[in-house]
Amino acid sequence: MVDKRPHIAGNIYTEKQEGINVHKYGAHIFHTNNKKVWEYITQFAEFNRFTNSPVANYKGELYSMPFNMYTFNKMWGVVTPEEAAVKIEEQKKEITGEPQNLEEQAISLVGRDIYEKLVKGYTEKQWGRDCKELPAFIIKRLPVRLTFDNNYFNALYQGIPMGGYTKMVEKILDGIEVRLNTDYLEDKEKLDALAEKVVYTGPIDAYFNYKLGTLEYRSVRFENETLNIPNFQGNAAVNYTDRETPWTRIIEHKWFEFGKDEDGNELSKTIISREYSSEWKPGDEPYYPVNDVKNGALYAEYKKLAELESKVIFGGRLGEYKYYDMDQVIAAVLDKCEREIK
Repeated sequence: MVDKRPHIAGNIYTEKQEGINVHKYGAHIFHTNNKKVWEYITQFAEFNRFTNSPVANYKGELYSMPFNMYTFNKMWGVVTPEEAAVKIEEQKKEITGEPQNLEEQAISLVGRDIYEKLVKGYTEKQWGRDCKELPAFIIKRLPVRLTFDNNYFNALYQGIPMGGYTKMVEKILDGIEVRLNTDYLEDKEKLDALAEKVVYTGPIDAYFNYKLGTLEYRSVRFENETLNIPNFQGNAAVNYTDRETPWTRIIEHKWFEFGKDEDGNELSKTIISREYSSEWKPGDEPYYPVNDVKNGALYAEYKKLAELESKVIFGGRLGEYKYYDMDQVIAAVLDKCEREIK
């Protein structure tokens, strides 16, 4: 395995600081309904019972996420599911025709109030564009729960690997030669000679030296801060949904493991990361693709070239130019292995 970074584990890399496993490239919560994937990954780590229950901060007002009865009670003072459903349906009627952009799509799904406070600003920061300029298909659905359920993922299996993701990946790579600080594309010819098959998970356009043009990506940067207090926000993730706050969310890493170290001791300090979304430019770390019509068409042309590379398997968010959750990547890999090893 080769990686141009100085460490293993890619974007799920965790680094221990002050007894806290810091998610260096943003929060990663493993979740799946796929028993086969769960049985595979739990060979390499024991997972804790962490449940993702983010909070939205809109100008100092705190809302439970995803949208559920706690959210609706705070938003409108409604108490019963029937009252909440009536309010949402009433507001959805604002959009009468086919939604023409993301704003209209969101309002048609959850109504104006939720859109303005909990969707608009956050989405515009994520994409760097006004919601009226974003295509409707970016949001296909917005989960609305008429229950007091703030478990973000509707997944049977979920949690964080005890001891951090890096420790888990070390076990996955046990017995495998690892070369760090190695750029595959710079040493491609030499590295290709070492293997019958290559699994390439970098940007597909970079593989072909951008000869058809450059695909667009979104990037993320983090400002980390160690604080001499035991508790900054009381939750692993707080989204800032107003447009004026420059960061999209603040992650407080210790709460992924309930504020304790591996021996169960309380931690006197805390580490937070302010997360900023930004347009990708050459030299930045690409995080996820911009799935619009223009980029989709360009990727389709690169995919044709990729299919001619019989020795290379293109995989992952960047190699396939698609959004993947962690469990989806593992499922794709296991499926590919079964087909390749026959």
